Amino acid sequence: MTGQVHTGRPSRLLRNLNAKIASIPMVLTAVVIFLGGTIWTVVYSFTNSKLLPRAKFVGFDQYERLWDAPRWTVSIQNLAIYGVLTLVFSLVMGFVLAALMDQKIRFENTFRTIFLYPFALSFIVTGLVWQWLLNPEYGVQSVVRALGWESFAFDPLYNSKIVIYGVLIAGLWQGTGLVMCLLLAGLRGIDEDIWKAARVDGIPMWKTYLFIVIPMMRPVFITTLVIIASGIVKVYDLVVAQTSGGPGISSEVPAKYVYDYMFLAQNLGQGFAASTMMLVTVAIIIVPWAYLEFGGRKRG
Repeated sequence: MTGQVHTGRPSRLLRNLNAKIASIPMVLTAVVIFLGGTIWTVVYSFTNSKLLPRAKFVGFDQYERLWDAPRWTVSIQNLAIYGVLTLVFSLVMGFVLAALMDQKIRFENTFRTIFLYPFALSFIVTGLVWQWLLNPEYGVQSVVRALGWESFAFDPLYNSKIVIYGVLIAGLWQGTGLVMCLLLAGLRGIDEDIWKAARVDGIPMWKTYLFIVIPMMRPVFITTLVIIASGIVKVYDLVVAQTSGGPGISSEVPAKYVYDYMFLAQNLGQGFAASTMMLVTVAIIIVPWAYLEFGGRKRG
């Protein structure tokens, strides 16, 4: 026979062709809208655009004004405090709750629903609920004083020095349940034989979690960290619903700064500069995650 039948696998380009064709609209949307919009924002952050965009470049003037503005400095400080404490407390509380839920307790589904329910609410609803709970005339302070502790004071939203911690309470209440569910899914993926071997070797449970289980859950922790961090950078609704940035500018955050300058102050150039700095922050979070997830995987 002179002819030869080729039965080998199709070339890499032709594999999963239907799926690749179906993904074309999404790829175009991401490239044209997301990437194009990002580049457009960065370019116009170097202009003096006001109500409408205009290509009159002023170099780094907008960024100099941005970092000279006390409101932006306070926003960055608040984001740092809110971000660090949210990462620490949500991970610690979420993991503790997940570990407790992993003990096959009774009514597990009920407790899981209760803990996850706040995440189903919008941040505006959460902010309004906690605004009422932290109101000194109607909330926790009023209830405790009615019980006899007349000197009790708990009004973080009305104290400029600790107002960001009042926002933090609402954020933790809403987001910890999601962290718990993500980490619980990771715990449920741990092989039961590992637990049995640890018990046979006499390893205390806390050491099993700390030195065996947590390192095995590295991908879950990295994904959870990225989800938490992305929510921290764009925090806006909670602040608007609870304090509107007050008292004064003491609870301002970058996302609110961007919105106010772009739509209220009608200073697009300054809003673009602030949003570009937020983009840099997101890149600082995403790039290490992508390297850890995909760079390390290729080496393995």
